Amino acid sequence: MRLRSLAATATAAIVAVTLAGCYVPPTPDEIEALHASFVASQSATPSITAEGPIVTYSPDPVEEETHLSYIATANESAIDVYTEPNGDVQQTIAAADVLTVPDSTPLTFLVETRATGWYQVYLPVRPNGTTGWVRADDVSVTTTNYWVEVDITHFTLTAYLGTVQVFQTAIGVGRDDRPTPGGVYYIRELLQVPDPQSIYGPYAYGLSGFQPVLDEFNGGEAIIGMHGTNDPSSIGKYVSSGCIRMPNDAITELATEVGLPLGTPVYIDQL
Repeated sequence: MRLRSLAATATAAIVAVTLAGCYVPPTPDEIEALHASFVASQSATPSITAEGPIVTYSPDPVEEETHLSYIATANESAIDVYTEPNGDVQQTIAAADVLTVPDSTPLTFLVETRATGWYQVYLPVRPNGTTGWVRADDVSVTTTNYWVEVDITHFTLTAYLGTVQVFQTAIGVGRDDRPTPGGVYYIRELLQVPDPQSIYGPYAYGLSGFQPVLDEFNGGEAIIGMHGTNDPSSIGKYVSSGCIRMPNDAITELATEVGLPLGTPVYIDQL
Protein backbone atom coordinates (compact mmCIF):
# COMPACT_ATOMS: atom_id res chain seq x y z
CA MET A 1 0.00 0.00 0.00
CA ARG A 2 1.06 3.64 -0.36
CA LEU A 3 3.71 4.63 2.17
CA ARG A 4 3.82 8.27 3.25
CA SER A 5 6.78 10.52 4.16
CA LEU A 6 9.43 8.00 3.21
CA ALA A 7 12.89 8.68 1.84
CA ALA A 8 13.84 7.25 -1.55
CA THR A 9 16.92 5.08 -1.92
CA ALA A 10 18.75 3.47 -4.83
CA THR A 11 21.09 0.50 -5.03
CA ALA A 12 23.39 -0.96 -7.69
CA ALA A 13 25.43 -3.67 -5.96
CA ILE A 14 25.00 -7.21 -7.30
CA VAL A 15 25.76 -10.01 -4.86
CA ALA A 16 24.28 -13.40 -4.14
CA VAL A 17 22.27 -14.04 -1.00
CA THR A 18 22.44 -17.06 1.24
CA LEU A 19 19.21 -18.70 2.30
CA ALA A 20 20.02 -21.84 4.20
CA GLY A 21 17.98 -24.82 3.16
CA CYS A 22 16.46 -23.10 0.11
CA TYR A 23 19.11 -23.30 -2.58
CA VAL A 24 22.84 -22.96 -3.19
CA PRO A 25 23.29 -19.40 -4.46
CA PRO A 26 25.86 -18.49 -7.12
CA THR A 27 28.95 -16.76 -5.81
CA PRO A 28 29.24 -12.97 -6.06
CA ASP A 29 31.92 -13.35 -8.74
CA GLU A 30 29.61 -15.59 -10.80
CA ILE A 31 26.75 -13.10 -10.56
CA GLU A 32 28.98 -10.15 -11.44
CA ALA A 33 30.46 -12.02 -14.41
CA LEU A 34 27.00 -12.97 -15.66
CA HIS A 35 25.74 -9.42 -15.35
CA ALA A 36 28.84 -8.06 -17.10
CA SER A 37 28.34 -10.46 -20.00
CA PHE A 38 24.72 -9.31 -20.38
CA VAL A 39 25.74 -5.65 -20.36
CA ALA A 40 28.52 -6.25 -22.89
CA SER A 41 26.15 -8.04 -25.28
CA GLN A 42 23.50 -5.26 -25.31
CA SER A 43 23.39 -1.72 -26.59
CA ALA A 44 23.01 0.97 -23.96
CA THR A 45 20.51 2.68 -26.27
CA PRO A 46 18.43 -0.06 -27.92
CA SER A 47 17.18 0.52 -31.46
CA ILE A 48 13.72 2.03 -31.74
CA THR A 49 13.32 1.45 -35.46
CA ALA A 50 12.26 -2.20 -35.40
CA GLU A 51 8.54 -2.92 -35.64
CA GLY A 52 6.71 -5.41 -33.48
CA PRO A 53 7.17 -6.87 -30.02
CA ILE A 54 10.28 -6.64 -27.91
CA VAL A 55 9.18 -9.43 -25.63
CA THR A 56 5.90 -11.08 -24.72
CA TYR A 57 5.22 -10.90 -20.99
CA SER A 58 3.22 -13.43 -19.03
CA PRO A 59 3.07 -14.60 -15.41
CA ASP A 60 5.21 -17.56 -16.50
CA PRO A 61 8.06 -16.11 -18.58
CA VAL A 62 9.22 -18.17 -21.53
CA GLU A 63 12.65 -19.58 -20.80
CA GLU A 64 15.25 -17.47 -22.59
CA GLU A 65 18.97 -17.04 -22.20
CA THR A 66 18.79 -13.52 -20.80
CA HIS A 67 15.14 -12.63 -20.02
CA LEU A 68 15.85 -9.19 -21.44
CA SER A 69 13.39 -6.44 -20.50
CA TYR A 70 13.28 -2.82 -21.70
CA ILE A 71 12.74 0.03 -19.23
CA ALA A 72 11.56 3.49 -20.33
CA THR A 73 12.23 6.49 -18.08
CA ALA A 74 10.44 9.77 -18.77
CA ASN A 75 12.71 12.69 -19.61
CA GLU A 76 10.43 15.07 -17.70
CA SER A 77 8.33 14.86 -14.53
CA ALA A 78 5.19 14.23 -16.61
CA ILE A 79 4.57 12.45 -19.90
CA ASP A 80 1.72 12.22 -22.40
CA VAL A 81 0.46 8.71 -23.08
CA TYR A 82 -1.28 7.97 -26.39
CA THR A 83 -3.92 5.44 -27.44
CA GLU A 84 -1.71 4.34 -30.36
CA PRO A 85 1.29 5.68 -32.30
CA ASN A 86 0.30 9.11 -33.67
CA GLY A 87 -3.11 8.71 -31.99
CA ASP A 88 -4.92 10.79 -29.39
CA VAL A 89 -3.57 11.55 -25.93
CA GLN A 90 -4.97 8.85 -23.62
CA GLN A 91 -3.81 10.52 -20.42
CA THR A 92 -0.91 12.39 -18.87
CA ILE A 93 1.10 10.57 -16.21
CA ALA A 94 2.76 12.90 -13.68
CA ALA A 95 5.41 11.78 -11.20
CA ALA A 96 3.64 13.71 -8.45
CA ASP A 97 0.54 11.56 -8.94
CA VAL A 98 2.15 8.10 -8.95
CA LEU A 99 5.32 8.36 -6.82
CA THR A 100 5.79 8.85 -3.08
CA VAL A 101 8.91 11.04 -3.52
CA PRO A 102 8.57 12.37 -7.09
CA ASP A 103 11.51 14.77 -6.75
CA SER A 104 13.88 11.87 -5.97
CA THR A 105 12.49 8.97 -8.00
CA PRO A 106 12.42 8.85 -11.82
CA LEU A 107 9.14 8.22 -13.62
CA THR A 108 9.71 4.72 -14.96
CA PHE A 109 7.74 2.24 -17.10
CA LEU A 110 8.12 -1.37 -18.23
CA VAL A 111 8.03 -1.65 -22.03
CA GLU A 112 5.65 -4.17 -23.60
CA THR A 113 6.13 -3.56 -27.34
CA ARG A 114 7.59 -0.97 -29.68
CA ALA A 115 6.97 0.57 -33.06
CA THR A 116 9.05 3.05 -35.04
CA GLY A 117 9.53 6.06 -32.78
CA TRP A 118 7.16 4.73 -30.09
CA TYR A 119 7.06 2.44 -27.05
CA GLN A 120 4.00 0.73 -25.63
CA VAL A 121 4.42 0.65 -21.83
CA TYR A 122 2.67 -0.70 -18.77
CA LEU A 123 1.17 2.15 -16.76
CA PRO A 124 1.01 2.53 -12.95
CA VAL A 125 -2.74 3.26 -13.08
CA ARG A 126 -6.03 1.45 -12.66
CA PRO A 127 -7.13 -0.98 -13.94
CA ASN A 128 -4.15 -3.29 -13.48
CA GLY A 129 -2.46 -4.16 -16.75
CA THR A 130 -3.33 -0.86 -18.49
CA THR A 131 -0.91 0.07 -21.27
CA GLY A 132 -0.40 3.07 -23.53
CA TRP A 133 2.05 4.46 -26.08
CA VAL A 134 4.77 7.04 -25.38
CA ARG A 135 6.99 8.84 -27.87
CA ALA A 136 10.55 7.54 -28.05
CA ASP A 137 11.77 11.14 -27.89
CA ASP A 138 10.07 11.56 -24.50
CA VAL A 139 11.90 8.69 -22.77
CA SER A 140 15.34 7.22 -22.19
CA VAL A 141 15.54 3.45 -22.60
CA THR A 142 17.72 0.96 -20.75
CA THR A 143 17.56 -2.80 -20.30
CA THR A 144 17.65 -5.27 -17.44
CA ASN A 145 17.96 -9.02 -17.11
CA TYR A 146 16.47 -9.05 -13.62
CA TRP A 147 12.94 -10.31 -13.05
CA VAL A 148 10.91 -11.38 -10.02
CA GLU A 149 8.45 -14.25 -9.68
CA VAL A 150 5.87 -14.29 -6.86
CA ASP A 151 4.29 -17.68 -6.14
CA ILE A 152 1.20 -16.96 -4.07
CA THR A 153 0.27 -20.62 -3.64
CA HIS A 154 3.65 -21.61 -2.17
CA PHE A 155 4.37 -18.28 -0.44
CA THR A 156 7.70 -17.65 -2.16
CA LEU A 157 9.32 -14.73 -3.94
CA THR A 158 12.25 -15.46 -6.24
CA ALA A 159 14.53 -13.01 -8.05
CA TYR A 160 16.47 -14.02 -11.15
CA LEU A 161 19.27 -12.58 -13.23
CA GLY A 162 18.60 -14.12 -16.62
CA THR A 163 17.98 -17.78 -15.80
CA VAL A 164 20.09 -17.71 -12.62
CA GLN A 165 18.25 -17.60 -9.31
CA VAL A 166 19.93 -14.98 -7.13
CA PHE A 167 17.45 -14.56 -4.28
CA GLN A 168 14.53 -16.37 -2.67
CA THR A 169 12.43 -15.80 0.44
CA ALA A 170 9.23 -16.93 2.09
CA ILE A 171 6.44 -14.36 1.98
CA GLY A 172 2.99 -13.47 3.30
CA VAL A 173 0.33 -12.39 0.78
CA GLY A 174 -3.19 -10.97 0.56
CA ARG A 175 -6.00 -12.64 2.44
CA ASP A 176 -9.08 -14.05 0.71
CA ASP A 177 -11.15 -10.88 0.94
CA ARG A 178 -8.20 -8.64 -0.07
CA PRO A 179 -6.17 -10.82 -2.44
CA THR A 180 -2.81 -10.08 -3.97
CA PRO A 181 -3.70 -9.63 -7.66
CA GLY A 182 -2.04 -11.83 -10.24
CA GLY A 183 -0.54 -10.38 -13.40
CA VAL A 184 2.45 -8.51 -14.82
CA TYR A 185 3.75 -5.54 -12.84
CA TYR A 186 6.99 -3.64 -12.42
CA ILE A 187 8.90 -1.86 -9.66
CA ARG A 188 7.93 1.83 -9.69
CA GLU A 189 9.86 2.95 -6.58
CA LEU A 190 12.06 1.81 -3.69
CA LEU A 191 11.50 3.43 -0.30
CA GLN A 192 13.51 3.37 2.92
CA VAL A 193 11.16 3.40 5.89
CA PRO A 194 12.10 5.90 8.66
CA ASP A 195 11.15 3.40 11.38
CA PRO A 196 12.47 -0.06 10.41
CA GLN A 197 10.33 -1.61 13.14
CA SER A 198 7.11 -0.38 11.49
CA ILE A 199 4.54 -2.61 9.80
CA TYR A 200 6.47 -2.11 6.54
CA GLY A 201 9.88 -3.10 7.88
CA PRO A 202 13.04 -1.25 6.78
CA TYR A 203 12.34 -1.10 3.01
CA ALA A 204 9.40 -1.19 0.64
CA TYR A 205 9.12 -1.56 -3.13
CA GLY A 206 6.09 0.12 -4.69
CA LEU A 207 4.73 -1.83 -7.64
CA SER A 208 2.69 -0.62 -10.61
CA GLY A 209 -0.46 -2.47 -9.52
CA PHE A 210 -3.39 -1.86 -7.19
CA GLN A 211 -5.43 -3.89 -4.74
CA PRO A 212 -8.51 -4.85 -6.80
CA VAL A 213 -11.04 -4.78 -3.94
CA LEU A 214 -10.02 -1.62 -2.07
CA ASP A 215 -10.39 1.88 -3.53
CA GLU A 216 -8.01 3.31 -0.94
CA PHE A 217 -5.89 2.23 2.01
CA ASN A 218 -4.98 4.33 5.07
CA GLY A 219 -6.08 7.49 3.27
CA GLY A 220 -4.10 6.86 0.09
CA GLU A 221 -4.18 4.79 -3.07
CA ALA A 222 -4.33 1.03 -2.46
CA ILE A 223 -1.04 0.37 -4.24
CA ILE A 224 0.45 -3.10 -3.87
CA GLY A 225 4.07 -3.43 -2.83
CA MET A 226 6.77 -5.74 -1.52
CA HIS A 227 8.01 -4.86 1.99
CA GLY A 228 9.23 -6.12 5.33
CA THR A 229 7.11 -6.66 8.42
CA ASN A 230 7.13 -6.25 12.19
CA ASP A 231 5.13 -9.48 12.46
CA PRO A 232 7.35 -12.43 11.43
CA SER A 233 4.51 -14.85 12.24
CA SER A 234 2.59 -13.50 9.22
CA ILE A 235 5.06 -15.03 6.76
CA GLY A 236 3.66 -18.06 4.95
CA LYS A 237 0.05 -16.94 5.37
CA TYR A 238 -2.77 -15.20 3.51
CA VAL A 239 -2.73 -12.22 5.84
CA SER A 240 -2.14 -8.85 4.16
CA SER A 241 -4.39 -6.37 2.36
CA GLY A 242 -2.73 -7.28 -0.94
CA CYS A 243 0.93 -6.43 -0.39
CA ILE A 244 3.72 -9.00 -0.37
CA ARG A 245 5.42 -9.27 3.03
CA MET A 246 8.82 -10.79 3.69
CA PRO A 247 11.18 -11.02 6.67
CA ASN A 248 13.11 -7.82 7.39
CA ASP A 249 16.49 -9.40 6.73
CA ALA A 250 15.21 -10.62 3.36
CA ILE A 251 13.84 -7.24 2.20
CA THR A 252 17.09 -5.62 3.36
CA GLU A 253 19.18 -8.00 1.25
CA LEU A 254 16.88 -7.56 -1.73
CA ALA A 255 16.97 -3.76 -1.47
CA THR A 256 20.63 -3.20 -0.62
CA GLU A 257 22.50 -6.15 -2.14
CA VAL A 258 20.64 -7.69 -5.07
CA GLY A 259 20.18 -4.34 -6.81
CA LEU A 260 16.86 -4.62 -8.67
CA PRO A 261 16.49 -1.53 -10.88
CA LEU A 262 13.30 0.48 -11.19
CA GLY A 263 11.23 -1.03 -14.00
CA THR A 264 12.13 -4.62 -13.11
CA PRO A 265 9.22 -6.89 -14.15
CA VAL A 266 7.37 -8.68 -11.35
CA TYR A 267 5.21 -11.67 -12.29
CA ILE A 268 2.56 -12.58 -9.72
CA ASP A 269 0.90 -15.93 -10.34
CA GLN A 270 -2.86 -16.39 -10.49
CA LEU A 271 -4.55 -18.46 -7.80
